Amino acid sequence: MCGFSGIVADGDQQKHIEAMCRMLEHRGPEHTSVYRHENIWFGHNRLRIIDIETGDQPIFNEDGSVGVVYNGEIYNFMEIKADLEKQGHIFQTSSDTEVLVHLYEEKGLEMFNDLNGIFAFAIMDKKRNRVVLARDHFGVKPIFYYENNGNLIFGSEAKAILAHPSVPRKRNDHATHLLANLRYVQSDQTLFKDIHHVPPGSYLLYEDEKIQINRYFEFDPSVQDMSFEEAEEGIRGRLKEAVRRQLVSDVPIGVYLSGGMDSSSLVAMMYEIGVEDIRTFTLGFNEPTDEFESAQMISDKFRTKHHTLSLDLDPMKNFPNVIWHAEVPKINLLQGYMMSKFVSDHVKVVLGGLGGDELFAGYDIHGIFHSLRTLSDRIPKSLEKVIGTPLGNVLSGIQRKTGIMKWDEYRRGLQTVLASGNVLRQLLILRNVWDHEESVLKQIYTEEFRQKELPKVESEFSDLANSFSDQSAMDQVFGIEFQTKMVNDYLWTEDRMSMSHSVEERVPFLDRDLVDFAFSIPAGLKMKGGRKKSLLRSSMSPLLPKEIIEKKKWGFTVNPYLQFQKDLKVTVEKVLTKEFVDNQGIFNYSYIRSILDYKPSPKLRWHYNFLWILTGLAIWEKMFIHSDAFLQKDHPLEAYCN
Repeated sequence: MCGFSGIVADGDQQKHIEAMCRMLEHRGPEHTSVYRHENIWFGHNRLRIIDIETGDQPIFNEDGSVGVVYNGEIYNFMEIKADLEKQGHIFQTSSDTEVLVHLYEEKGLEMFNDLNGIFAFAIMDKKRNRVVLARDHFGVKPIFYYENNGNLIFGSEAKAILAHPSVPRKRNDHATHLLANLRYVQSDQTLFKDIHHVPPGSYLLYEDEKIQINRYFEFDPSVQDMSFEEAEEGIRGRLKEAVRRQLVSDVPIGVYLSGGMDSSSLVAMMYEIGVEDIRTFTLGFNEPTDEFESAQMISDKFRTKHHTLSLDLDPMKNFPNVIWHAEVPKINLLQGYMMSKFVSDHVKVVLGGLGGDELFAGYDIHGIFHSLRTLSDRIPKSLEKVIGTPLGNVLSGIQRKTGIMKWDEYRRGLQTVLASGNVLRQLLILRNVWDHEESVLKQIYTEEFRQKELPKVESEFSDLANSFSDQSAMDQVFGIEFQTKMVNDYLWTEDRMSMSHSVEERVPFLDRDLVDFAFSIPAGLKMKGGRKKSLLRSSMSPLLPKEIIEKKKWGFTVNPYLQFQKDLKVTVEKVLTKEFVDNQGIFNYSYIRSILDYKPSPKLRWHYNFLWILTGLAIWEKMFIHSDAFLQKDHPLEAYCN
C-alpha cells in the first residue's frame, strides 16, 4: 500500500513533485522515488507489503516504454503473471505491481476488468505520450486530479495536489452543501474547488493535453431466484475464498476484531483456511458499547494472538489531525484513526469487516425499509409532495416558534412515512437530508448562501435511483447506498484513517465475486422474518458461537449526545465563534447558538452531528484555505480555536 503523485506540465517540476511526495509520506514511509520522462513526472511513497526487496516504484516493462506507480493489492496477480509469462513477458520483480505494465502492453485500456483487487495507479506510456489513471471497481483506493490549461496534477490525496503552487485553494460551495446535508460529499467532487476524484470503476486518459473519463465497469446487480440454503452456501464459500485471496502478503496480517458478526466471520474463515498466526485487535473507549467480552470469546475459540486497548475518548483533541488526513470533516473518523495507530505497532496489514452490513442488511435503515415495504407499494409518489412538504413546513414553523427542537425528529418521522411511495426521497429523509424544505434552509443557511446555485441533493442520486427503479424497495436501497455512501463515506474513511499510520486495510466483504453474489440474493432472504442480517447469521452459525450470532449490533462509532456533554459543546464555542461564522457566510449563527443553548437531549442526535460537521468544516477552512497550515503534519486543537 502506497501513495503516489504526478505532474504533466512543461518546465522543471522537480521541487514540486518532491513537495507532493512529502505530503504523502504517511502512506509510504519506507521508500520515496521521483521519475521524469520529458514533461511527465511521477512520485511514489512505498509501504512494503509484497516483494519487499525489489518492488520499489516506478516499475517498467522490458524496454522501459511503459511505467507505473501504484497503490493497492492485486489479489489475482499470480494467475495474471502466469498467463503473461506464457505470452513471452519477462518479469524483473516478484511484485504484484509489475503485472500492470505487462498487462497494459497486451490489452491496453481493456486491461482493467482482468484485475481482482483494490487499486489506484498511474501508467506512463512513453510511445503514445499518454498518462492513464485507473481506480478499482468499487472505489476502495483513491485518485484525485486537477487539470488546467492542458496541465494535469494528480495524487493519492488532495493535499499532495495542493502542494503544487499552481493549484488554487478555494472552497467548493456545492460540495459544502452536500456535506452539510449528507455528512459526506457525493459524486466526483471534493471540498476543494476544481479538484476531483476519478470515479470508481473508471479510468482517466490524458492525451494531447486533454483528459477523458471513461467507465470500464458498470455495477449492474441482477436479483436471481434461489433458496435460502443456496444463499447460505454461496456466502460461506465466497467469503472463504475472498479471505484466502486477500491473505497474500510478505508481512504479517491482523484483523480488526470488534466482536460483531462481520469481523468474527473473517477470523473464522482464516481459521478454516488454516492460518496459524492469527493476530486480532480490539479497541474500546470506556463506553457501554465496548465489545471486549465478545472479541475475547472469538479469540479464545480460534486461538488468536489477541491485543486490546481501552482509551478515554477525547475526539475533539485529535479532530484537526484526523481532518488533515481525511481532507473532509466526518463523524466517524476518530475510531479508525485510533485503531490504525494501535495496530501499527504490530502489523502493516489488517482485514476489516466493512461491507457486511451493506451487503446483508445490517443497519437500522434496512429494518425501517423492511417495515415500510408494503407502504412503498401502496402510497402514491404524489402524496409526499401534496401533504409531506407542506406539513413539514408547518412543523418547522412550530419548532421555530416554540423552540422545541425535538419537533425536528417528529417532522422527519412523519415525512419518512409519507414518502413511502418514493424510495429515494424516503432514503434521503432518513439520512437527514433537509434541503427539499425551504423553511429549514432559511433556518440553517444565510440569505447569501441560499442565493448560490446549489442543486438539490436529490439530483445527485436521481439517475442512479432510476437505474434500480424496477427492483423492490429494499433492493433499491441496497444498490443506491452501495454506490453512494459506501464509496464516498465509508471507504473514504477506511482508506484515510488506516493510512494515517501506514496500515493497509483490506476488505474481504468487498471482493468482486462476493459482491456480485450478494446483490443477486433477493432482499427478502437477507432479512428473513424481518431480522436484520438473518441470512449472514444463519450462514455463519456453523462456525461462530451462538452468543455472537444473536448479539445486537452496536456499531463502532462515537455517540454525539455523550460527546456534546463532554467536549463537543466547549470546542464548538471556541471554534465556531459568531465572528468566524458570520465571515464564513454559510450558516446562521443564531441556529448554531440555539442548539448550544438547548437542554442536552438524546433526541437532538442529528443536531449534535450537525455541529460536529460545522466545527470540522471551520477547522478544515482554517487549515487548507485560509493558511498554509496543511503543509505541517501536526495540528493541535488550540491552533484552530478563536
